[in-house]
Amino acid sequence: MADPYQVVMKQTQLPVTLLNEKAKQKRVHILDVEPFETIFGPKAQRKRPSNIPGGEDIEALMTHVEQKQSEYDQEKDLDLMREDDGVKPETINPLFKAGQSKRIWNELYKVIDSSDVVIQVLDARNPEGTRCRQVEAYLKKEKAHKQLIFVLNKCDLVPIWVTQRWVAILSRCHPTLAFHANMTKSFGKQALIQLLRQFSRLHQDKKQISVGFIGYPNVGKSSVINTLRSEKVCKVAPIAGETKVWQYITLMKRIFLIDCPGIVYPADDSETDIVLKGVVRIENVPQPEQYIDDLLKRVKHEYILKTYSIDEFSTTEEFLEKLARKMGKLLKGAEPDLPTVAKIVLNDFQRGKLPHYITPPEDPDRQDNDET
Repeated sequence: MADPYQVVMKQTQLPVTLLNEKAKQKRVHILDVEPFETIFGPKAQRKRPSNIPGGEDIEALMTHVEQKQSEYDQEKDLDLMREDDGVKPETINPLFKAGQSKRIWNELYKVIDSSDVVIQVLDARNPEGTRCRQVEAYLKKEKAHKQLIFVLNKCDLVPIWVTQRWVAILSRCHPTLAFHANMTKSFGKQALIQLLRQFSRLHQDKKQISVGFIGYPNVGKSSVINTLRSEKVCKVAPIAGETKVWQYITLMKRIFLIDCPGIVYPADDSETDIVLKGVVRIENVPQPEQYIDDLLKRVKHEYILKTYSIDEFSTTEEFLEKLARKMGKLLKGAEPDLPTVAKIVLNDFQRGKLPHYITPPEDPDRQDNDET
């Protein structure tokens, strides 16, 4: 025929034998093989599974019951009926759940699945506090074929001996590099590029490799990528949450970089820890003056006086009042604007204007959280 589609159009020429193909074996009805009476009736011959652990052994049953009783935790029993004592759990401000949304974690898993090498960027001032051990455990268990590297960023904000000791401690787990992200005066750039080239040679079976950057918000992931490219290819800002979605960046012919939004695993961190780690944006923090007391404990007193050029003070409120009058942050009636000044101090703390760092432990197996 000239037009092959006419075969389908004409019913008389349809290949009906192909549509109604005969079965090679005759179909047998289930009731012909296993009658209903032998399965469900009084003469049923079906074997019934035993619900007793260990079969009919009473001793095994007693052992099983005792084990379950020892493992039972009344506090974790969600099916237990509890009396309403009228006390409701405190409502957590959504602001302090930054980096924990389902969307952010979906972006993280996209980056991990697409990466051959994963770089976790840490803050040199608080490496353990900005380290996501849950992601490390996930990579070790589910993605053992992917290499993990630690990059200790912002090493210019801490003494050299602090950086050296943290690098020695973290290198026991994974390869660790000290880094200072800066477009003109960077540190560790060539060492990191050389390491990535070694990994690209390790994956000779692939045309290119992808390197994913993960870590807490505001640790400098995008700044590290910009430093490697020596140009601004990622949007950066000294505040948390600037990167919203993952993005691909070409470093060289065989190496691609992936930027990821900051992620935070739900932990027992207090609101003060969350604020001082830089996870949230300071301008959105309610009652910022309540966090200044802990901030003053983490920064040496002489650094505070030298940075702001103020006189001695004995209390947190006195410090904020003196600083407000010096900066001219006053309300009606010449009252000091404490919330505004507190936000300025918190921003200075996050951006490194106030020197602070966690002292690395002498013994790597004993983590000491003393701060200077």
